Amino acid sequence: MHDKLSHFDAQGQAHMVDVSAKDVTSRIATAVAWIKMSPETLAHVTAGTAKKGDVLGIARIAGIQGAKKTSDLIPLCHPLAITKVAVDLTPDPTLPGVRIQATVKTTGQTGVEMEALTAASIAALTVYDMLKAAQKDMEIGGLRVTLKDGGKSGRFAQ
Repeated sequence: MHDKLSHFDAQGQAHMVDVSAKDVTSRIATAVAWIKMSPETLAHVTAGTAKKGDVLGIARIAGIQGAKKTSDLIPLCHPLAITKVAVDLTPDPTLPGVRIQATVKTTGQTGVEMEALTAASIAALTVYDMLKAAQKDMEIGGLRVTLKDGGKSGRFAQ
């Protein structure tokens, strides 16, 4: 089982993967998530009336910070020189809630899927934090990678 999981050595012990022999390539990853809420709570987002302030702006910055801190949060992630982080938060009345998309880029020897996932999840958690006074039972979900490109394994897109 461990032969396909690169974070395990021959003895089955967890370790940080040695990426020094990998080619330096342009890498990109996109992750998405959503946070569902009542239409009344979503109205605070779209009207800008949340007690804590600009929900989407603060969540965007939090997502960017999350991408930059990924290696501090996920034990076996490499610290990376990230070249771009874009976090888009879109109110969606059909959810109802906010859809989140985070895209991370780097030029390096390992991918940025974890950074994109972290950015999307931290943005969603921040939306929750900003709105929890209005609604405690919001639901966060749908966290997944929708694009990964660069490196030996090539392109993945959903």
